[in-house]
Amino acid sequence: MKRLGTALAATAIAAFGWTAAAPAQAAEEIDFILNWFPGADHAPYFYALDQGWYADAGLEVDIQTGKGSGASSQSVAAGQSELGVADLPTAMIARSKGGEIKALMAVYANSPQGFYWRKSSGIAGPKDFPGRSIGNPPADASRVMWPAFAQAAGIPQDSVKFVNVAPQAKLPTLMSGQVDIISDFYNGHDLKIRELGDDFGYVGWRELGVNPYGNSIIVNAGYLKENPEAVGKFVAVTQKAFRACADAPAPCIDALLAHASGLDRQAQEDQWNRVIELMTTDATKNIALGYLEPERLKADYALVDTYFELAEPFDVEAFYSNDYLSKDIKVPAN
Repeated sequence: MKRLGTALAATAIAAFGWTAAAPAQAAEEIDFILNWFPGADHAPYFYALDQGWYADAGLEVDIQTGKGSGASSQSVAAGQSELGVADLPTAMIARSKGGEIKALMAVYANSPQGFYWRKSSGIAGPKDFPGRSIGNPPADASRVMWPAFAQAAGIPQDSVKFVNVAPQAKLPTLMSGQVDIISDFYNGHDLKIRELGDDFGYVGWRELGVNPYGNSIIVNAGYLKENPEAVGKFVAVTQKAFRACADAPAPCIDALLAHASGLDRQAQEDQWNRVIELMTTDATKNIALGYLEPERLKADYALVDTYFELAEPFDVEAFYSNDYLSKDIKVPAN
């Protein structure tokens, strides 16, 4: 996926006062690690790459497939990757263990966490969860943070049984009745609707007020200190790409499919529509696309500290920056 940055920055990005790169200047190499295998929420990065926007900004960006937010957080924290994508609570845990991480832009401004069930099982909502089984992987964040959901739903924490289920087996296990409920990200919402039909049941954590930030762009703090201009260019181009994909998804899905084989176009288009929902808050519509709200981050820190036991406390205000986001770029109002 690595593209040579032979086309250097030709124009300044006025919001930050960047100047065009000199013809002989080498492009800044950036390893950018995803949180998982490429999917719809990653389409803007590939679109910006194929449009030459990173190269035009003097950046040579290598997009690497990830193996989970824990792995991407560790890679960025150790400086193996300059920037990456990670679930923000997971990045906070890595930061508490001494990892040099800073958050720069929220992608999932709303939590993607949710529970799915079959209505024919007699479940109408979370109040019916007690006595039921929930299928998900052992280290799944929704299992770890279950006490927060249970408290918000007003049900006992010890009222359900968790069953170990591999990520790819969640829906088949639910469909077969081996478990009563599964946890899953909102990205795959439309697949559940198609498969379950009239039997579809769902609740999003954010509907109950449990709404920590999800996938976000993070940077190695040491790299940011030494290369603020390169980081600023990366964030500016990426923010622009997310807005472009919100306005016209088809070319972005084209770029994703060109870089990731085996994906179903309709499924990715459906997922992208859900990503737009997860990106949309009052702050991202009215302040800036990707904006990280200070009070929400304080609440997320408290939530993570309660349920994940942060290794060492840290100043949450030093954990993030909105300085590289353009307030001229917002999530579409509709």
